[in-house]
Amino acid sequence: MEKAHKMNKMGTEKISKLLLTMGVPMIISMVVQAVYNIVDSYFVSCIEDPNIPALGDYAVNALTLAFPIQMLMVAVGVGTGVGINSILSRSLGEGNKEKCSKISGNSIFLALCTCIVFVLFGIFGVDAYIASQSSDPIITSMAVSYLKICTYSSLGVSMYMIFEKLLQATGYTMQTTVAQIVGAVVNMILDPIMIFGWCGCPKLGIDGQFISFFIDAYFYFRCNSKHFDTSLKYIKPEGKIIKQIYQVGIPAIIMQALMSILTYSINVIFVRVSTDAVTAYGIYYKIQQFVFFAAFGMNNAMIPIIAFNYGMQDKKRVNQGIKYGLIFTVSILCAGIIILQIFAEQILGIFSLSQSTTELAMLAIRIITPGFVFVGANIAYQGIFQALGNGVHSLILSLVRLIVVPLPLAYILSCFDFASSIIWIAFPIGEAVAFIVALIFMANIRRKKINPIKNGV
Repeated sequence: MEKAHKMNKMGTEKISKLLLTMGVPMIISMVVQAVYNIVDSYFVSCIEDPNIPALGDYAVNALTLAFPIQMLMVAVGVGTGVGINSILSRSLGEGNKEKCSKISGNSIFLALCTCIVFVLFGIFGVDAYIASQSSDPIITSMAVSYLKICTYSSLGVSMYMIFEKLLQATGYTMQTTVAQIVGAVVNMILDPIMIFGWCGCPKLGIDGQFISFFIDAYFYFRCNSKHFDTSLKYIKPEGKIIKQIYQVGIPAIIMQALMSILTYSINVIFVRVSTDAVTAYGIYYKIQQFVFFAAFGMNNAMIPIIAFNYGMQDKKRVNQGIKYGLIFTVSILCAGIIILQIFAEQILGIFSLSQSTTELAMLAIRIITPGFVFVGANIAYQGIFQALGNGVHSLILSLVRLIVVPLPLAYILSCFDFASSIIWIAFPIGEAVAFIVALIFMANIRRKKINPIKNGV
């Protein structure tokens, strides 16, 4: 057991340095993914048709309607991965190699099951889902076509995210960064070719995720085999292991899925204001991902570090992980506030959108981004709670910041004549209330779980 600890840097290296060496590659990979999302939206906004004025606005609107299901696909993969990450890191900290092998094998099995579910939704549920948000025939047709491609290609997304978490749990963040960047770059190269039909190429969907999946799988079998048995015999499902994964994973899935619910609900609420408001929110959301994805990159580094040292029962290193995780994550969001406030006009100028949509997106950035200081703390606390096995606390925190406060408030504000000017304040208010809840939860967890640890200071 002691040998296993010495072999893994998460139990020995200085915490602040460890967070940076593990977190920076994840931040880079997440930011590259955000760049791809922006590039994708840019090319879509450039679509033209002489018979349909402002077709680019329609196309971006269609992406916004499809986005909640894409987010749900990510939510299931990431949420399951959080459960995997947490219990695999703790098992490594405990030196239990057999359990690590079972966790990894069952993780691959769960990814295959996830793919089947989303393919079935693509076949039977996409049309009704899009129709619930829009009756415009142009937008509906484009959204249905796009979303079916995404769901049919869900194998690459599901497998990529699971292998990514299996590597992150053992500290191999640079390898996941390579896979993420290669996949995103391939997507950016293929985007205009597939969207505009260049070189006679048909629209092929999200092939970059398959490339990331293959690279991560290669690194997984090569690197994780140093720590436990990665043979495929462990893919056989085991109820006890799956239960442990989802004890943390289900709250994390629901927590991630709340973003999907939020976006879907905001689409329905904002359409009461105007179609431009829906499109503006979709553009703002893609832009904010630059900052949020960077914060989630640090969050992904925090979880295995804190979980590993909690498994070792090292109070000092757990407390340091919490301290520096909060500092680094909040700093990222504060930098995001400055950048978006200063360069909002230049960033929005990238997109080929109507003047009214651009003005609403600008207003959204001005009003929402000051609340990022609370977002940073909330994202950090969600990772801390998950690492310590308190997935329900993360879920409640997400419910407050994404659903309980902002949705009713947004609905109320949408009833006013000047709704398009004030509806955006629902988001920072939700984050501020959630921050208070997070502080209360952290005090309780510290008293019950961290303070009783005898190893360390």
